[in-house]
Amino acid sequence: MSIERASDREFDKLRALAIRMGSLAEEILAKALRAVWTLDVSLAAQVKRDDLEIDRLDVGIDDAIMRLLALRAPVAADLRAVLATKSLATDLERVGDIARNIAEQAVSLAETAPLEFPQPLRDLADDSQRLLRAALASFADADPAHARRVIEEDDRLDEGELRVRREALARIPQHPERAGHEMSFIFIAGSLERVGDHATNIAEDVILAAEALNVKHAGKLAT
Repeated sequence: MSIERASDREFDKLRALAIRMGSLAEEILAKALRAVWTLDVSLAAQVKRDDLEIDRLDVGIDDAIMRLLALRAPVAADLRAVLATKSLATDLERVGDIARNIAEQAVSLAETAPLEFPQPLRDLADDSQRLLRAALASFADADPAHARRVIEEDDRLDEGELRVRREALARIPQHPERAGHEMSFIFIAGSLERVGDHATNIAEDVILAAEALNVKHAGKLAT
């Protein structure tokens, strides 16, 4: 087998690992949120175990990149694709950590009286999952147009997180006995906003890989 064919196989393996890691990150985030909504402690424990598999995939991607670089030094688009995949893995590993932290809130909330979750928090959860899904789809399809739509949507998560935080803080003086609940809502909202940040990072890397265009911090640097 030629070096070119071997490196093509390594590219395929790297891509498969990245897509698998993305699917698992989506699943673990959804499971963490289900654990919260249902106050299911056993489901929260599963999230912690699942996060270990994300860590293993992260290491596997590192190994696949090292094998690929040993076979052939990628240039131009191939090199950008490799760098984007490594960056994606870093973001997804952090999404796994975020999901684990959200699941820990389920354990904490389960120890208290039954509660009703505010609708803005549920909306934020839906938006964060949708944005992560869209970012991963843009990566799988190598679609920079789709990636740009992800970046445009990130402000919506920022606004949602701010709304949850403001409303939670406003309720604490009225119901101080629920202060612990409200602080958990704020923590979960902040975690979900960070999922949006990682989705945006993934989308920016898709654009960089496809178009050799660095759009990170483009809005800030343009002012």
